Amino acid sequence: MAAQCVTKVALNVSCANLLDKDIGSKSDPLCVLFLNTSGQQWYEVERTERIKNCLNPQFSKTFIIDYYFEVVQKLKFGVYDIDNKTIELSDDDFLGECECTLGQIVSSKKLTRPLVMKTGRPAGKGSITISAEEIKDNRVVLFEMEARKLDNKDLFGKSDPYLEFHKQTSDGNWLMVHRTEEAHGARLPSIDDVMLGYLVKLVTARSHHDKVVKNNLNPVWRPFKISLNSLCYGDMDKTIKVECYDYDNDGSHDLIGTFQTTMTKLKEASRSSPVEFECINEKKRQKKKSYKNSGVISVKQCEITVECTFLDYIMGGCQLNFTVGVDFTGSNGDPRSPDSLHYISPNGVNEYLTALWSVGLVIQDYDADKMFPAFGFGAQIPPQWQVSHEFPMNFNPSNPYCNGIQGIVEAYRSCLPQIKLYGPTNFSPIINHVARFAAAATQQQTASQYFVLLIITDGVITDLDETRQAIVNASRLPMSIIIVGVGGADFSAMEFLDGDGGSLRSPLGEVAIRDIVQFVPFRQFQNAPKEALAQCVLAEIPQQVVGYFNTYKLLPPKNPATKQQKQ
Repeated sequence: MAAQCVTKVALNVSCANLLDKDIGSKSDPLCVLFLNTSGQQWYEVERTERIKNCLNPQFSKTFIIDYYFEVVQKLKFGVYDIDNKTIELSDDDFLGECECTLGQIVSSKKLTRPLVMKTGRPAGKGSITISAEEIKDNRVVLFEMEARKLDNKDLFGKSDPYLEFHKQTSDGNWLMVHRTEEAHGARLPSIDDVMLGYLVKLVTARSHHDKVVKNNLNPVWRPFKISLNSLCYGDMDKTIKVECYDYDNDGSHDLIGTFQTTMTKLKEASRSSPVEFECINEKKRQKKKSYKNSGVISVKQCEITVECTFLDYIMGGCQLNFTVGVDFTGSNGDPRSPDSLHYISPNGVNEYLTALWSVGLVIQDYDADKMFPAFGFGAQIPPQWQVSHEFPMNFNPSNPYCNGIQGIVEAYRSCLPQIKLYGPTNFSPIINHVARFAAAATQQQTASQYFVLLIITDGVITDLDETRQAIVNASRLPMSIIIVGVGGADFSAMEFLDGDGGSLRSPLGEVAIRDIVQFVPFRQFQNAPKEALAQCVLAEIPQQVVGYFNTYKLLPPKNPATKQQKQ
């Protein structure tokens, strides 16, 4: 009998006294969560944000884990000093790791362990603390906040302010639960904006989207949300502490000021009647008799909603539309040669087919008719032998659909001997192809369709700028992109696309409003259980689906019992 998920658990991670691997600055740590289901192979699930120049990081990224009472869930937390732009952890300095079980964490509620090296020997310095909380409450708080007349903490310029939210734990300590991005002045586009902007100008920057603004003593922060449980354990009268800092690249962030409040007070805010708080710096107040405040922070909106879950949408009738894009560029090698990535071995497999089966078998269950469009790119195709970057693998432009994953496999096998591998490696045409369908689906203004594009590729992207723009545009659509890199190529350019932490920008500086790309090198899973690749590359899909529909306040199409409620 299969194990049943008991509940979901949120894991918060912090470290203390880390090794300093940088010369002239401090380590830039990041924590990676690995799972082990087979007893042998560890595979990466998620990463926190990187914190610059910090040996005592508190990561704001929370790991959400399904908790199974009857299963020993082995976890490993690896801490790295990230100085390179590649996604390969082997390129970065290893600061230590901690292995434990989820059961050990939840039974102690807060687990602190020394970091050890891969040999099991102590790292010499550094410890990690993992705090666990059960997620019982699906209420979230949507915030819009700004400030005015903040103190200037910079000698050559103005402050670069951000906010940190802290809640008080049962032992009286403060736990940081959210950190805002730097201030700017953008607004979220409406669905009508998405449709019009996408179809009229598919790959050009949108003029209304403002750039990130630094040097600002009157900042406007991007709208953000925090779960009510994370913010105050769901207790409307529990004290919340908000700290305002001036961001510094060297990690020595200066405290501008702080205030304390409760959700009861915060939820009184509205655009017509903001709730305002004086930002107080106690050290300055004690030194200056004339001190009034270090600025005023204004809460323009604080709305509590109940977020629908992934299963609410799926059980309500939302369909995941799955599309496959396969790289047929010449760098793969002649498919007739055993050295080629497209060579089909005597037992009928290659890395392309393995990746396709692994991901497709999971995702096909969420599409009712199981008819999937499958495209190739980077090949010369008959009869004119022109290069195409979005040709149907069944060579039927009016009906590119394949019947199930088996149908895609058959189309791939049939296609290979009929084409000439060529180049270059352009991703943007197939991304824009799927995005046109996703944009059309937004006309329904319902949560009935979501699009997942799987790209399997062997190499470096040739149209990186166009691809970045296509992804930034697609981040406004009901769409996610999974990229699996096969072979031994250098995939460092993919780091630009897997924009964890909201780092992906178009060539003109436009920021992706959601992280919709998940990239995984296949070589990390060659010795892993067959389900490990799918678990890793699909891990972010549920939150991306929920994030999109909740952003636009779209309810599950057939589930009237699940509603977003204003409290």
